Amino acid sequence: MGRVTERRRVIRVRDGVVSARPDTLVAEEPLEIRLNGKPLAITMRTPGDDFALAAGFLVSEGVLAAADDVQSIVYCAGAKEDGSNTYNVVDVKLAPGVPVPDITLERNVYTTSSCGLCGKASLDAVRTAARFPIADTPPVRLTPELLAGLPDRLRAAQQVFDRTGGLHAAALFSEAGELLDVREDVGRHNAVDKLVGRALRDGRLPLARAVLLVSGRASFELAQKAVMAGIPVLAAVSAPSSLAVDLAAETGLTLVGFLRGPNMNVYAGDERIALHSGV
Repeated sequence: MGRVTERRRVIRVRDGVVSARPDTLVAEEPLEIRLNGKPLAITMRTPGDDFALAAGFLVSEGVLAAADDVQSIVYCAGAKEDGSNTYNVVDVKLAPGVPVPDITLERNVYTTSSCGLCGKASLDAVRTAARFPIADTPPVRLTPELLAGLPDRLRAAQQVFDRTGGLHAAALFSEAGELLDVREDVGRHNAVDKLVGRALRDGRLPLARAVLLVSGRASFELAQKAVMAGIPVLAAVSAPSSLAVDLAAETGLTLVGFLRGPNMNVYAGDERIALHSGV
């Protein structure tokens, strides 16, 4: 399997002083996801937790809803000419009776570390495919003070970021602020898929009382992944997109952006935030 980090020679300039040194970089390699032996998608990812990534991706696609939906997840052997395994091709075999989606050339997608799933910006599609309508009963209730402390806790848990400075992160917290899981990846959407895939394989879906925190912006795609996993609260340290806000409003997702210290913007689902004044 590929390494999470790699070393490369770099010319370093500091205060006019030039030196050559090795630098630690985050690894980025393609992962092809196959479903019952047929190619479905390719994503650029940081190697590691590949089975969880594939499972989480299929949750966001509406294919999987429970661990029992999966018969097996394996690396495909013989991916190189010499027969050795690159560990860059994963095949997910569905359990008997689980519906297989129609995989056509038009459906096949290429995802990148920056944009994730492209061409599927349909609010109706997400609403129709969601297996877990957001249903936190009684509703999750969070204070601004609790939310304000989450980014520092996420940052403290980013082990690879400390060595490379080049990774996104996603974390799941309980409604009491307990860190449940954290994943890093060159793509923020992959980090979320790894979290959701691990939850699926552990039998923890839907994540009906969890808070999802992402280290960057909140795109439509990340809001989609939260909704598909039944997560009631998505928080981001940067801005949301307009379509992410629309999706949150339509599905009942609480969406928080620009979460930086005590400051934040609540774009949807403010009933879950214990606001004190000015509202």
